[in-house]
Amino acid sequence: MKRLLIINPFGIGDVLFTTPVVRALKSAYPDSVIGYWCNERVEGILRNNTYIDKAFALSRGDLKRIYNQSRLKGIYKFFSILHRIKKEGFNIALDFSLDHRYSLISKLLGIRRRIGFNYKKRGLFLTDKIDLESYNTKHVVEYYLDLLRFLNINPVSGDLDLFVPEKDRIKARGILSRYGISEKDLIIGIAPGAGASWGRDAIYKHWSALKFAQLANRIIDDFKARILILGDESERPIADIIVNAVKNKVVDLVGKTTLGEFAAIIGHLRILITNDGGPLHMAVASGVQTVSVFGPVDEGIYGPYPADKRHIVIKKDLSCRPCYKNFRFYGCVNNRTCIKDITVDEVFRATQNLMQN
Repeated sequence: MKRLLIINPFGIGDVLFTTPVVRALKSAYPDSVIGYWCNERVEGILRNNTYIDKAFALSRGDLKRIYNQSRLKGIYKFFSILHRIKKEGFNIALDFSLDHRYSLISKLLGIRRRIGFNYKKRGLFLTDKIDLESYNTKHVVEYYLDLLRFLNINPVSGDLDLFVPEKDRIKARGILSRYGISEKDLIIGIAPGAGASWGRDAIYKHWSALKFAQLANRIIDDFKARILILGDESERPIADIIVNAVKNKVVDLVGKTTLGEFAAIIGHLRILITNDGGPLHMAVASGVQTVSVFGPVDEGIYGPYPADKRHIVIKKDLSCRPCYKNFRFYGCVNNRTCIKDITVDEVFRATQNLMQN
């Protein structure tokens, strides 16, 4: 029996990019056991994936945070997760971490075959590897699917998967009902943050909160839509600017939902309007139309996948863009022009076009 471990310590979007690989593995080996080693923040969207049998949540970042709070607790968490993985007897690992430490641990845990990318010669402990300088010629999903060739698997689809359990759907309906939103309402979501992975640099991915507010007013006036402001608690300052600037009433759900409830609520949207970040890919995986604003990041590599007319990317083709490449943000030399020059009219027209589909 194949016992496969997927390793990806990154954020929501990146984890969703691996779901076509997971589905292809389960299709090729229906009797296999598939585990997924992720970070604690994304565990909620993996536990419900019907192709995944086990989830192991602890990344280097998680461990550092826990260790700083309590050394003893950090040591316990680390060895506990290793024990759980070891006990499963995995014989194949697909390592998307680009970090030699994960493949070394896999080797020490007795996983004989370790497949991944040899980025900056960090593939020392991989048994099967693809040399990689960066993701620069195609979408990340396609790079990930390339690893399946070592298992002689030809995937039939690159569609993303997001499984939402019924309990979260029920909770989502209850949340919407409390705000007077029914199934008959036209619901449009706005996710004005940019995810946690960019930290302080996330501002370079942020379209203006005031422009989001102006956009919300136009959508409500023209389409009589109910607007939901979505995000986690770290994005509260952005949400407050929007809520205080709109002349119409919007529903502020920022920091008020679990990740599962967030995913379920996205499923109720007609359109999600968002910066480049995890909510974009959650919407794509849910079959929800999107309008996304891209600044420093190349949408051809990290944007909606597969490309589809139901997903409109708003961007500015400047010579300095993208300034995020080779897995690094090199800083902005143009005063965030790529984001600042995107107008409310452009995003509104894109929304209007999707409304007509």
